Amino acid sequence: MLSFISKRLLVALLVCLTVSALSFGLMFVSGDPAIAIAGAGGRAEDAEAIRVAYGFDRPLVVQYLDWIGSALTGDLGQSIYFNVPVTEIIGNRAGVTLTLGFISFLVALVIAVPLGVAAALRPNGWINRLALVIAVSGQAIPSFWLGLMAIVVFGVWYGWVPISGADTWQGYILPVIVLSYYAIPELMRITRSGMINVLATDYVRAAKAKGLPMHLVISRHALRNAVLPLVSLAAVQLGQLLSGSIVIESVFALNGLGRLAWESLLRSDLPVVQAIILILSLLYVVLTTLADILNAVLDPRLRGSS
Repeated sequence: MLSFISKRLLVALLVCLTVSALSFGLMFVSGDPAIAIAGAGGRAEDAEAIRVAYGFDRPLVVQYLDWIGSALTGDLGQSIYFNVPVTEIIGNRAGVTLTLGFISFLVALVIAVPLGVAAALRPNGWINRLALVIAVSGQAIPSFWLGLMAIVVFGVWYGWVPISGADTWQGYILPVIVLSYYAIPELMRITRSGMINVLATDYVRAAKAKGLPMHLVISRHALRNAVLPLVSLAAVQLGQLLSGSIVIESVFALNGLGRLAWESLLRSDLPVVQAIILILSLLYVVLTTLADILNAVLDPRLRGSS
């Protein structure tokens, strides 16, 4: 197990270095960043002045080392549009994204795990068919369309909840419902398949033969082993919810990191875009790495190995 953890940490470190390089390279994807900052009406002299002021005239390796060194100390640069530190802007917007992501993740778990277990217990019942409908629709319906329909029905027609903003907790209701809906299918499917496999094992059949009530067989024997694959998938889903909320935040006018990234792209505020991509990507890597390590600790096949 120690060997697995060491290799996983090494892979995570290499991925983080790759992510940092890609985040830095984003500045130069569309060409000369000095020209992008100067704008369509900028002169060649303006672009050259910007190039010198921001250090774009230095070798790329030197620029990258300087940028990553500053990032490791918490300095993510200066916003070109707002002319304030990037960390300050991200700090003001991160709360909305984190709240939306974590609440959506918890809602998805609360719905997906019981539904997956029930579908596994009754593979030919109506719950299994309902789970299939949710799984197919969750992957087929575009998130922006579902968000707009939720606004029209629950916000405009019935007026039950606010349709934009997060000034009150009610403003999170529709975004959480829409965002969690897309995490439910994968979580439910892995729970269902895991339960079906575990229910067919000898130790579960032995527990049933001893006369244990079905709810004890599920809670004490089946579920704890069936959810092992769910640990890694849950971390992936949480990372996707945190990093993929740009559409939902835009639809519901939530001032989170996703909407900030979109606004910064429109404004050519590349340091902000770089920082957001770096932070969300590293958060995703950390979550998946911790999940893999936890899965290895809980997995009896790896628990005794070194």
